[in-house]
Amino acid sequence: MKTPHALRLALLSSCVFAATHAGAHDLPLGDGAISTTPQIDNVYSCQTRFGGGGAFRDGGWINGDTWDSDLKPVVDGAIDWPSEIAISREGDARVIRANNLPDHPTGVFGIQPSDDAYAYDRNPNRIRAQNILLTLPAKPTAAAEESCVPMGMIGFATSGAAIFNALDALGRDAPAHEIQDACNGHPERNGQYHYHDLSACLTDTRNEAHGHSDLAGYALDGFGIYGLHGEDGEVVTNADLDACHGHVHTVIWDGEPTEIYHYHFTEEYPYTIGCFHGTPTQLRTGRGMAAGPDIDGPNGLAPGAPAGPRALRAPPPRRHLFGRPLFRPPLRGYERRG
Repeated sequence: MKTPHALRLALLSSCVFAATHAGAHDLPLGDGAISTTPQIDNVYSCQTRFGGGGAFRDGGWINGDTWDSDLKPVVDGAIDWPSEIAISREGDARVIRANNLPDHPTGVFGIQPSDDAYAYDRNPNRIRAQNILLTLPAKPTAAAEESCVPMGMIGFATSGAAIFNALDALGRDAPAHEIQDACNGHPERNGQYHYHDLSACLTDTRNEAHGHSDLAGYALDGFGIYGLHGEDGEVVTNADLDACHGHVHTVIWDGEPTEIYHYHFTEEYPYTIGCFHGTPTQLRTGRGMAAGPDIDGPNGLAPGAPAGPRALRAPPPRRHLFGRPLFRPPLRGYERRG
């Protein structure tokens, strides 16, 4: 069986790693850590009922209430993509335009029967370009109260990939149960490539003066998501963060030292954000951009699952992105198999 370490070495020609994905440690398994109010160590999820597709078998990397990512297989392959992403300030807005193809190699999806990962996860979905247009507040502010995170995109990484919350279609700890590629990503049924935690290929660079991680992405409320390191270069843990997985101190924001609320990726669940500190943008258009239920599973919706207070149905995708036609319609979701 190929290990994550071996496959990452194969990617070094195309992807530079400043920090490897958490491994060689027993990480707490996040199964069941879903809340209906903001709580530290939890995902405050808009969706409260789960069921459907995803990885159908666990392996030896899960041991009781812990898991070790270094023991987990990864999807084979190192496919390069024509990534396109532009982030601009336009008045009071920060606008992200992208095709959702990452700037690093990915594994081969759907997962092939010859792949070791196929014994655990038979995701048949192929990576496909999306039409991403996000208009975020350039100077985000705290909302009157925190809000839940949907299944689907909750943010966007500087690598050009979407960021999802920590849950799979069954409401489990997605990084622990689902099999991703060596860059910690995989596609959902519409072909949208995404991470559930910090990608090993999303370089965790740090500010030379104080060691704080640089910006790694934006949440849909406009606040920044930074890497694993906080003030004085210390690795951030859940104990350092609030229920939404963020805190306030001075970071580099738009090129200037600014005291502002921000989120952090962490090695431990919930990995990205637990809730929205600000007011999330309504997702506007494009394939794979519905801010509703998890769409890793069959037809994107667990039986009877509510879509959440901010859910939108995505209108038909635009026919062209950056002057080129989008790919053909996506595959349907995959069903759980035993």
